[in-house]
Amino acid sequence: MNPRRHDEAFTALVDRHGHELRIHCYRMTGSLSEAEELVQETFLRAWTKRGEFGGRLAPRAWLYRIATNLCLDVLRKRSSRLLPDRVGPPSDPSTPAAPRDDIAWLEPFPDRLLETVTTHEPGPEEAVVAKETIELAFVAAIQHLPPRQRAVLILADVIGWSSKRIATLLDSNDAAINSALLRARKTLSQQLPRQRSDWSPTRTSSAQERALLRDYMHAIESADLDAMAAVLAADVRTMMPPLAVWFEGREAVLRALAASWDPGGPAYVGRFRLLPTAANGQPALASYVQRTGATRFVGFAITVLRIDGGAIAEATAFHNPALFAPFDLPSELPAIGQQRHAGQAAAE
Repeated sequence: MNPRRHDEAFTALVDRHGHELRIHCYRMTGSLSEAEELVQETFLRAWTKRGEFGGRLAPRAWLYRIATNLCLDVLRKRSSRLLPDRVGPPSDPSTPAAPRDDIAWLEPFPDRLLETVTTHEPGPEEAVVAKETIELAFVAAIQHLPPRQRAVLILADVIGWSSKRIATLLDSNDAAINSALLRARKTLSQQLPRQRSDWSPTRTSSAQERALLRDYMHAIESADLDAMAAVLAADVRTMMPPLAVWFEGREAVLRALAASWDPGGPAYVGRFRLLPTAANGQPALASYVQRTGATRFVGFAITVLRIDGGAIAEATAFHNPALFAPFDLPSELPAIGQQRHAGQAAAE
């Protein structure tokens, strides 16, 4: 192949597999920002070794090999990414909390980046974006696997590759891969929430989901505790990384919200506006806060929701304004009255 056609083939390969490699690196690391960097490094290394095309690995497997080994290098140098419920017991709503920068926190994955994965080759890409293996519960659970076991489980049970193929990819053998896979599956079954042990995604009709989200948004924007109580499951769980706090049960959640919504209290955050979005194959909301004396609402958190039985069963609010850009969301919103109320937009 002449050099020009070789470069064109490489460019096509990048375009073809870049998005699914981002998802793979995200599952491995639990971080969107790290996944973006790792994909770039994958293609940089692939470019420098592009003469290896036509070797014992097909191009897609070759790229997965590079990306997986880069992920393993990163994971050997840091601890696994966590959510607050893995740091300590449920928190006391009356006790103030400060951010923890000594913990690597899990990050959400925008659904808009899932939609860019192509499916013109039957099979593999559908496995890559399977809803149950991008959900926050699954991604959080696999972070507790040792890095190599994590790689084997993802390649086998998510991507769908045989142990022989994985062994070739990781310079191992069938017996070692099968052993690692058995151990990984056992650990994963212990880490997944009980109701998620079958990896089966929750299913709620879109009309019910929209109505519930509209009511949830209204409760937050109007600081209405009674309205909030009506949409929360009795055993609801909320988390707020990088705050190492989490609350379990409707009563504890409402007590925490009462403190943050009280304009006269020391824990008052401000007024909120919300915009609907989606993350990890789940409904999500972008929250903006208008602090006392401010004239605009600024980005505050991306909250990923789990809905079960027609109620909010879990809400993980990632307090990181830097996440708004990859979600393609504005960093600020005008004051109410300058544009339509967010709740109205969500209802349409």
